[in-house]
Amino acid sequence: MELNIRGITMENWQAVVSVITFVAVIFAIMVEWLDLTVAALLGALFLVFTNIMSLGEAVGYIGKSHSTLGLFFGVMVLVRSFEPTNIFSYIATQIVILAQGSGRKLLLGIVLLVTPICAFLPNATTVMLLAPLIPPMAEEIGVNFVPLLILMVFVANSSGLLTLVGDPATFIVGDAVNISFIDYLTQLSLGGAIAVITVVITLPILFRKIWRTNLENLAELPHPQINHPRVLMLGAVIVAFVLIFFIIGDYLPIPISPAAVALLGATLALLLAHKTRIDSVHNILRDVDWGTLIFFMSIFVLIGGLDKTGVINSLSGILSIILGKNILFASLLVLFVVGALSSVIPNIPLVVAMVPMIKQYIVNVGLAPEAVLATDFQGKFPPEVLPLFYAMMFGATLGGNGTLVGASSNIVAAGIAEQHGKRISFKTFLHYGIPITILQLITAALYVLVRFLL
Repeated sequence: MELNIRGITMENWQAVVSVITFVAVIFAIMVEWLDLTVAALLGALFLVFTNIMSLGEAVGYIGKSHSTLGLFFGVMVLVRSFEPTNIFSYIATQIVILAQGSGRKLLLGIVLLVTPICAFLPNATTVMLLAPLIPPMAEEIGVNFVPLLILMVFVANSSGLLTLVGDPATFIVGDAVNISFIDYLTQLSLGGAIAVITVVITLPILFRKIWRTNLENLAELPHPQINHPRVLMLGAVIVAFVLIFFIIGDYLPIPISPAAVALLGATLALLLAHKTRIDSVHNILRDVDWGTLIFFMSIFVLIGGLDKTGVINSLSGILSIILGKNILFASLLVLFVVGALSSVIPNIPLVVAMVPMIKQYIVNVGLAPEAVLATDFQGKFPPEVLPLFYAMMFGATLGGNGTLVGASSNIVAAGIAEQHGKRISFKTFLHYGIPITILQLITAALYVLVRFLL
């Protein structure tokens, strides 16, 4: 009996330490005490050094999320490989020129530029590429670039819902329930389109000063030229290959995951850059955002600590008692709660923590077999429980628009603003973010309700 008591006490102690570590890491990131990668890595290593999990177990939890890491790495390399062609600068400049001196057209142009790109590329990566173009252009045409950067972030985060691979949080949830690229397009892309349209509708109100502005001196804008056009044509073939196999990969006789497709596309892009000598493989790989990848790995370890010590299972049990089998209420609750949390907690660690909790909940109330809890489960989830996960996608992605720390693309934009002499304060972002987020969560709730629950 004494041994059992000691065992229970030890488990409780480990659970408490896991929770405190996770909360401490998130808090340190929120208040910017530490760089987010350093904070997450310290938290993960703390769990190892306190023997809550072994190093092998920690690596095992990272391995379970290999598809997410593979997709991120592949897309980062693919985008960076074609940076020497100057294609992104060229497109952004053409959008501004097409605005023809109209603030309204400039705002709509940013929406039209960012939306299709962020439907297929991670939003933080896209903002990293396009946001540096905004300040010098805004200076040339006489408007404040901060609202334009904030608009770019809103559109980037919202359009990530258009496809399965557009936002890291969306992909993590979709991968967890084995939804295919095509199934996502047919069932959820309309919700992403509604999110983007919601941003467009608010432009005359939230960005009214720029909306009413007539821009001048367009002739003085920088006019970047496309470099290496032949390389760019071959690159377009590679990108087209990646996009096509994103769509059909799951339906081939031997299925190919989006992560595998992204890695193959990245390898072909590296080969092209090396053979054409537009850049070296060393330079491309050096510029990959390794900090973000390490951050994700560390977060997966922190979530693994919550899973191993039984915290996630306990929270799922509480959900089971409160919600029972009321999927309609549970889905709406998840959407708004996750949306609120995602505005102050980066959405990646949030969904990584929520996915196993929701899985355990549907098993506890008898809506899904215990087999769905296995990390290698490849079957179909019962259709009646999927709205829970869809609601989580919308809440996590759209909630990131709420505050400056809600999404990685927000932080990227803030860093670029500081490099150009202006600071996006928490209060300034909040002024734009709260109205957008409230409207988007309401419209997303209506979409989930009408499309899946009624």
